[in-house]
Amino acid sequence: MDQTLEYPNRVGAAGGGEDRREGLYSGLVVVVLAALIFLGCVISPPGLMDDVDAVQAQIARNMLTSGDWVVARLDGVPYLEKSPLIYWLIAISYRVFGVHDWAARLPVALAAILLAWVTWRYGRWAFGAAAGFYAGLAVGTCVGLFLFTRIQIPDVMLTVCVCVAFWSFQRALDEQEPHPRLWAGLLAASLGVGLLLKGLIAAVAPIGGVILYLALTQQLFSRAVWKRLHVFTGALIIVAIAAPWHVLATLRMPPYFNFTLHSGPGEYHGFFWFYFINEHVLRFLNLRYPRDYNTVPRSAFWLLHLLWLFPWSAFFPAVIGLSFKPVDRAGRARLLALCWVAFLLVFFTFSTTQEYYSMPVYPALALLLGSAMATQGRWARIGTQLAGILAIVAAAAIAAILFSVRHIPTPGDISSALQQHPEAYTLSLGHLGDLTLSSFAYLRVPLIVAGIAFVGGALGAWLWQGRRAFVAIAAMMVLFFQASRLALVKFDPYLGSRPLAEALLNSPPGQLILNSEYYSFSSVFFYTDRTALLLNGRGNNLEYGSYAPGSPPVFIGDAQFAELWSKPERCYVLTDANDVSHLTRIVDASSLNKVAESGGKLLLANRP
Repeated sequence: MDQTLEYPNRVGAAGGGEDRREGLYSGLVVVVLAALIFLGCVISPPGLMDDVDAVQAQIARNMLTSGDWVVARLDGVPYLEKSPLIYWLIAISYRVFGVHDWAARLPVALAAILLAWVTWRYGRWAFGAAAGFYAGLAVGTCVGLFLFTRIQIPDVMLTVCVCVAFWSFQRALDEQEPHPRLWAGLLAASLGVGLLLKGLIAAVAPIGGVILYLALTQQLFSRAVWKRLHVFTGALIIVAIAAPWHVLATLRMPPYFNFTLHSGPGEYHGFFWFYFINEHVLRFLNLRYPRDYNTVPRSAFWLLHLLWLFPWSAFFPAVIGLSFKPVDRAGRARLLALCWVAFLLVFFTFSTTQEYYSMPVYPALALLLGSAMATQGRWARIGTQLAGILAIVAAAAIAAILFSVRHIPTPGDISSALQQHPEAYTLSLGHLGDLTLSSFAYLRVPLIVAGIAFVGGALGAWLWQGRRAFVAIAAMMVLFFQASRLALVKFDPYLGSRPLAEALLNSPPGQLILNSEYYSFSSVFFYTDRTALLLNGRGNNLEYGSYAPGSPPVFIGDAQFAELWSKPERCYVLTDANDVSHLTRIVDASSLNKVAESGGKLLLANRP
């Protein structure tokens, strides 16, 4: 198809096109819609969740208060698993706004908005104003980006770096680009920043996709290509950004170099071994210890992208009709996006995978979807109708659920209506299996709001075509995500422990003990800013650091707990209601005085 006909609103180096003001207006719409979603959901409630959500927030606070920005710590124990940049960004947010849960969420929210903007800019440069606008809408309002930014993990920031890296690569090689050296430098900088966010995958994903693209376009051994990329200068930039922290962490946590591939309990080989060998090599090979993670079935890992890109996945059939021949900028961008997606998905197919590991392909898929939607061809129109049908099906399902739970009472909080499946919690969405039909009775208001969103989106998709329909679908998702936030407020007592933290703050001082591992009540540490002893809690994420020289003795056994509990000094224990029976085998049940209960969890004291 002729490029002018395919992209009537093309702007940029290809010439012609939309008025600059109109293009900036489209970018503003993308940013505003993303801001309504992500800034609109930083507010509390809901509070920070137990597990990794509050863990990240507390590590950042510990760095800020201790002044140690090199070695992350939890409850005083070295936490060596992750790269530090997200902690630094949260700590900076605390420094500016104070220590609040919403301040902890701010860096991730801003990164999601930035991702929508970068995707819009990339798409606008590669395909034209309309395609860039639709690509920005798609990535900013898709289900996956919202789901996997509910917890404070750095993957959305990594995704921004990966997107910038691929865009910078294409701009550096573009013959019409007046500043290729600048873009080559930005490519290197994005890799360096990515290394401080997520480790080696931040370099592996872009480099692998780029090599695949160069091989397919027969440029892999082109001296001119590598010259435009300024590889040596780029390597210096990467080292300057990423090396200092890695070197300091290695020096702070000796021994310095150990390359054994054996991983087991009680072993300590320093930071270098744990971070590079255990966390990267052995995790990829599924041999890491401790095994505190699970893996998504391979077929599900691929197919779930239909859900992660919903509702825009309805336009995937339209992508098939696009040209991937690298004969112009648009064709090269589409082929690069395809290589980007293919390499990363195949890479994780041979590794352990969580649902969110593929987030870095979201902008690539969004670029392809935006490119297809901009053609406004037959399949794009079918995609719009399909999105409307899916929306009305979702609205009908919500109506059926509301009708089914119309007479179900809602005593207490939602935890009483859920069924726990702890074996599934090693997956990021494991708690979805806890839902029961009766639990939806607690979600009537969020369901009604979600139903209104889907009905409005369906009407917009059926009554309009093109830009208006796409904006209506995006607006549908904005309202749906606000409904999801309302639902998370209902889940707050179950997924977090803030009510117990508030009860503890209002109680007399005493020694705090967790009848579990740190992660199970991590939000209590954040909201009280306290340390605690961990009863039989030496495991998973803190196990390795607990063997480091100088690690504090915060792990206790049953005998130590019984001794502390019998002393006249006040002690508190946080426990899941299902684990109280273990405590009664250690101490007399009459000495377990309930202070507070929330979400199926208890705060008990040894004194009334």
